[in-house]
Amino acid sequence: MTKPAIQSVKLAKLQLSAINVRTPRNDLIEQLAADVDARGIIQNLIVAPLKKPRGSFAVIAGSRRYRALMLLSERGQIDPAQYDVPVLVIEADDAALSETSLAENFHHLAMSPADECRAFQHFIGENGDLDAVAKRFGVTRKFVEGRLRLADLAEPIFNALAEGKITLDMAKAYATTPSHDRQLTVWNSYKNFNYNSDAIRRVILNETMKSTEPVAILVGADRYVAAGGVIESDLFSDTGDSWVNREIAEGIAAKIMEEEAARLGAELGLGWVRPIASSSTWEVARALHRVTLPSEPITEAQRARIDEIDARLGAIETEMEDEELSEEAFSVLETEAEALQEERNDLHNRPKILPDELKPRVGRILSLKQTGEMLLEAEYYSETPLRVTPIVEAPERGQGDDGEGVDDGDLSEAEDGDEGEGRITGWQIEEGQSGRTGGGISPGPVKPIAAAPDGKALSQVLFDQLAVQRRDVLGAALLGNPALALDFMLFAMVDERGSYSMGQSGTTIKASRPDDPVRGDAVPPSKARAYIDEFAEAMEDGWRDGETKVDRFEAFRLLSDEAKAQWMAWVVATSLTAKDCYGLADSNPLQNRLATILEVDVASWWRPTSLNYFDRISKGAILSLLDDVGGPALSGRHATQKKSEISESCQNLFAGEAIIEAEVREVVTRWVPEAMRFTEAAPSAPSEADDDDDLSLTDDSGTGEDQLSIDDADQLSLGAEDDLELNEQDPEEDGAGLPIGDEDDLTSDREAEDDFGVNDALHAVAAE
Repeated sequence: MTKPAIQSVKLAKLQLSAINVRTPRNDLIEQLAADVDARGIIQNLIVAPLKKPRGSFAVIAGSRRYRALMLLSERGQIDPAQYDVPVLVIEADDAALSETSLAENFHHLAMSPADECRAFQHFIGENGDLDAVAKRFGVTRKFVEGRLRLADLAEPIFNALAEGKITLDMAKAYATTPSHDRQLTVWNSYKNFNYNSDAIRRVILNETMKSTEPVAILVGADRYVAAGGVIESDLFSDTGDSWVNREIAEGIAAKIMEEEAARLGAELGLGWVRPIASSSTWEVARALHRVTLPSEPITEAQRARIDEIDARLGAIETEMEDEELSEEAFSVLETEAEALQEERNDLHNRPKILPDELKPRVGRILSLKQTGEMLLEAEYYSETPLRVTPIVEAPERGQGDDGEGVDDGDLSEAEDGDEGEGRITGWQIEEGQSGRTGGGISPGPVKPIAAAPDGKALSQVLFDQLAVQRRDVLGAALLGNPALALDFMLFAMVDERGSYSMGQSGTTIKASRPDDPVRGDAVPPSKARAYIDEFAEAMEDGWRDGETKVDRFEAFRLLSDEAKAQWMAWVVATSLTAKDCYGLADSNPLQNRLATILEVDVASWWRPTSLNYFDRISKGAILSLLDDVGGPALSGRHATQKKSEISESCQNLFAGEAIIEAEVREVVTRWVPEAMRFTEAAPSAPSEADDDDDLSLTDDSGTGEDQLSIDDADQLSLGAEDDLELNEQDPEEDGAGLPIGDEDDLTSDREAEDDFGVNDALHAVAAE
């Protein structure tokens, strides 16, 4: 290899070499081109002379710089025949040139994210022009703002980024908010755990509102900021900026929708229009009674048009069956058929008839679409059951008097509306059960588990949400007892042996996620759900990277017994159902038994708040509850307050954050609604044979002091044939009183194995 020499070569004399190890791809050429345009070529290219065409050179290293120059040339920003490029000329054989290209790229070390952020911060300074900097580096203004936000991270977090302890994505998650206090609060709580960036971002944004949410779109940024709201720009995603003061946005939205509801109610002459800042009206509608109204009678012209449409649709169907029909002709016929079908549907979906005398007694719901637009729902509702029956004059056609066929307000059930289409001469409006009630769990006596503190039924949605949250409490408790989870899993699979569901894993065993009665995003957040999510994120899941089921299975086998125990506990915990069936207002007896064994303290996992409880029950129910826990003195303090004020006060009171008498504090901090409790039925009495065989057993020590008895406070845990045991034992004897024992258990058939198997690991993990 001859001694290298640096010289200037016209861009037109350069071309990429096939020896160059860096292949062209989408590697930020636009950014580099912008920088070259601003500063020129800072670092020379490495080239080798070509035999043909004479005086030309092949680029061995520096292909990105060359392609950036060529991009500027294509755009007419530089003249390749006149532009001088600094190059280092090397003359050698192909092997040596290839080695040079590899060395130049291989030893290139990119800046660390922390260095990059500090460099931008230093370059821009306090009064730098962000737009000019973005243009010179070929990036967006948002990119520069993001790097500055990262450079301004709270010191412990930025140091962790600089030292490589956290990734750039993790740093971006913390930088979602510019508040150092919020960054450090989350950092101090989560830094010692294995969380991903999405989890950190969710925690930081937990109390904020995205600018893309319907409420935010309705309110608008200007109105929100004018009311004192704060907006934090999300510089690292396209999901919208964060509105810090959710309550301000929701308050403005409520006022906007209330004003629009009042206007519509007056304009339409309705008794009420109920606004709801959501696209889901299901919960509101359940507390009301749908009023079924007849449609306007079909006219002769409409009937004739329907006949014409039906005839034409039949003809189109015949034409489209022709195999020689061209694609263009087929498409034309298809478009015509769709238009005719839509017109036919419109003729059948005629406007409803709302009698004037009924208007003051009914209303409609004003909802909010995902686009932030208000929508007046078409259905009519009443607060008490109403039955509306039109009085129909007998039709003149030979159909007889079909008036008696009009039921529940429906004038006609025939598809074309050609039966019972007499003239409406009046209305019969009756109070009473309509058959479409929406209030409460179900008609009839209210079960205690489904009752509010005042004895009235909870709404179906609130009861279902509480059922899901109660299930999460049990699941969170099961995560700490893999041994019990194993017992329950095996029992559930064996007990349900008659149900078969073949899958691709070669077994009928499965642990499907439960079909909850409410969507996950409709359930208020809770400590138990957060713990289950955190537990899942911390588990070893590298085995999931396998491409095939066999690959994943072999990787899973290599996990430690402790890791397998965690996966087993998690899959059992997340398989628990919230309810046995949708309409049932009850809890599952077996889940109640699990909770008893685990000694689940629901109050430590779940506290009633405005969001998950108090806003969802009536003022009377809250006052009844206050009277129950603190007497007339406590309820009397709140009797004159507004519902929202009582709700907020109760949230603090039942969280133990209010100044209150010690004995009342003890009661309120332990209280949970009946729907959140695990209430186990009394065990059935044993037979005499059972008394003789089982109840004479003594504990390991041989004394009769802890003899097992059905009436003992220490209840029996019945599993396999030798699983009769106490739930509370000396922790020093059996490992923290696990409901599954080891060598010191009362079992005689289960002996310790010489090798340390997964069952032993389960006991060890649970004991820890």
